Amino acid sequence: MSAPDGGRPVALVTGASRTAGIGGAIATALAADGWDVALTYWQPYDERMPWGGEPEGVGQLTAAVQAVGGRAAAIAADLGDVTAPAAVFAMVNATLGPVTALVLSHCESVDSDLRSTTVESFDLHMAVNARASWLLIREFAGQYSGPFGRGRIVALTSDHTAGNLPYGASKGALDRIVLASARELEDLGVTANVVNPGATDTGWMTDELRTVAAERSPLARLGTPADAAALVTFLCSERGGWVNGQLIYSDGGIHT
Repeated sequence: MSAPDGGRPVALVTGASRTAGIGGAIATALAADGWDVALTYWQPYDERMPWGGEPEGVGQLTAAVQAVGGRAAAIAADLGDVTAPAAVFAMVNATLGPVTALVLSHCESVDSDLRSTTVESFDLHMAVNARASWLLIREFAGQYSGPFGRGRIVALTSDHTAGNLPYGASKGALDRIVLASARELEDLGVTANVVNPGATDTGWMTDELRTVAAERSPLARLGTPADAAALVTFLCSERGGWVNGQLIYSDGGIHT
């Protein structure tokens, strides 16, 4: 995909901090497909999760983007902060230029059920997964200048709700926000889709969970970050321009 001036268009990928993560796979796949890539990350989130932080991850991802000819920008962003989305877009515009594709792969995800979820945790999930996504989309729409039919929004979602109430509820809100964008941004010619990658092994699964998930899959394996990245890259390309307003399962058939 090329920009109107013949250069590389700019993609903003949120939540890309680990080389084993879906966001990282999307960032490097887009770069290989001809995009310059800005990515956001928030190390304090990774550090409090079971998989822990990857201090060199962001540098490795930006190096991978540059290795295939793309420009890269890495932005630390606490998306629980209501001012962060506008600040992120300002930095991307200043370093790489206007964004053509917005990929929402960030999340807050802390397991808790209906009875154990705290109000503070619920509010943080909603702030990061739903509110920040809305604000990022709003910033994108405000700065998008064409060409008509080339703008892209893709978000990563999940069906995991039982036993993970705030995550599932906030992802449900995200779905509605993104799908509404497919209609509300029609004057810009921006497509908006949601991808559900299913059970994807990014380092958070136990051996027992890996076995159970693979057994449930018609294809007898887990999803990989590369699987999700392949679909997102297609949706961001000119080839994917007719797909709009869809929630797409890319999970090997495990949800059927």
